[in-house]
Amino acid sequence: MKPNFSRCTNCNALLGNLAVLSPTLDPKKRNMCMKCADKEIIDDRKTTTPPVKQEDKIKTFIPWEEIELEAQEQIKATASMPFIYRHIAVMPDCHYGMGSTVGTVLPTKGAIIPAAVGVDIGCGMIAVKTNLQKEQLGDLTKLRLSIERSVPMSAGRFNTKITESAQARIDELEKTPHTDKVGGNWHEQLGTLGGGNHFIEICLDENEAIWVTLHSGSRGVGNKVGMTYINIAKALCKKMFVQLPNDDLAYLPVGSEEFSNYIKDLSWSQKFALLNREEMMDRILKDISYQIYAENGYQKDFEVERINCHHNFTKMEHHLGGDAWITRKGAIEATLGKMAMIPGSMGTRSYIVSGLGNELSFCSAPHGSGRRMSRTMARKTFSIQDLDKAMIGIEYRKSNVLVDEIPGAYKPIEKTMEYAKDLVKVEHTLKQILNCKGD
Repeated sequence: MKPNFSRCTNCNALLGNLAVLSPTLDPKKRNMCMKCADKEIIDDRKTTTPPVKQEDKIKTFIPWEEIELEAQEQIKATASMPFIYRHIAVMPDCHYGMGSTVGTVLPTKGAIIPAAVGVDIGCGMIAVKTNLQKEQLGDLTKLRLSIERSVPMSAGRFNTKITESAQARIDELEKTPHTDKVGGNWHEQLGTLGGGNHFIEICLDENEAIWVTLHSGSRGVGNKVGMTYINIAKALCKKMFVQLPNDDLAYLPVGSEEFSNYIKDLSWSQKFALLNREEMMDRILKDISYQIYAENGYQKDFEVERINCHHNFTKMEHHLGGDAWITRKGAIEATLGKMAMIPGSMGTRSYIVSGLGNELSFCSAPHGSGRRMSRTMARKTFSIQDLDKAMIGIEYRKSNVLVDEIPGAYKPIEKTMEYAKDLVKVEHTLKQILNCKGD
C-alpha cells in the first residue's frame, strides 16, 4: 500500500501513515501531529468545556470504600482517558486487573483500549435448562469422568481429533473475516475448556430441575489476538507520542488500519468463544444422554432452554443518546429481558438472571463473585482439607491444584447480587451437584 505522506495542518510536520489518529478531536482537526493534537485538546477544554469532576466520570454499583485501593486508582486512570463517553460503570464484583479493573464497563468514542477487553476475548457462560431430575443422572462420579474424557481441560490441552460437530463450527469460523494474526493452530482448540476459573457444572434450581452450566472463552487463540493488539496499541501510542496514565491504557484510534484489523479479529475471537461453548455443551449433553439412556440422541428431548452470553467483549451500542463502543471487561449485557448467567465460585450458588435495562450501567451487570485474594495468597491461606469441606455434597476432582479456586478466595456472591438488584432480576438460583475443572 502506498504511504499517505500528509502533513500536520497546524505545524506542517510530515505525518506519514499517522493521519486521522486523534480520536478526541473534531474530524476537521484530526490531520495533526499528536503534539499539536494534544495541545488542541487541552486548549479546547480550557475555552469551551468546564473541568469535569472525577465523580461525574465514574458510576459505581458498589460502595466506593469497598473497592480495593489499587482498583480505585486504576478506575480513576481509566476514567481520565479523553475518549470515554459519558462515564465508566463499575460493577459490584470489581477487582484490580490488567488494562482496567475487572468488572468495568467502558463506553468509548473514537478509540478502543485492547487491554480493557483483555486476552480472554469472549469469555462467558453457557447454561442449559433440562427437564431432568437428579435421580435420573445416577452415578455422578461416572458422569464426571465421562465429561472429563469428552472435553479437554487445563491450559495447553487441545483436541486430538476433530469431531463432526466441531468441523461444522470450524468451517463457519473459516468463512468469518479475520486476519492472519489469529494464527494457524486454533482448529484443535475449539471444544476445549482451559484452566483457572473455567469450569463445567451440573446444578439444581429451586424446583430441583437439572441445569448444565459452563464457563470458558476463546482459549489460546483469544490470548494470542489480545496480546498482539495490546502490543500494537502500545507501539502506536508511543509512535504518536501519546502520554498515558499507564501503558496498559494504550488505544487504537478509529480510522486507523490497526483499529479496523482489531475489530475484525476481535469479532472473530468473540464468535470463536461462543461456538467453543456450544461445542462443549453439545458434548456434555451427549454424555448425559448416554448416562441416562445408554445411547446418543435424546438431547432434544430433555433440553428446555439455552443461554450463551459473553462477559469480556466489545460491540457498538446506543446509550444515553449516542452510539459508542461498549467494552465490558468482566460484565454481562443486561438489556431489558435479556437472559444471562452470573456464576458464583465453586461450591456456592449461581444465578440465572434477566436484564433490567439500567441505562446508567449501559445495560450491564456483574459477571460473578470477583476474587478477594490472589491465587498465591489463596494457596498460602487454604488447604485441600478446607476445599473438601467447602465442596461437601458436590462431586468434584480432588486436587491440590484447585485450592486457589476455593470459595473463600472469592467475594460472597450473595453480596454481589444484592448490589446488582437494580441491574438484573433473579429468575433461578442454582446449586452445584457436580463440578469439573482443569489444572
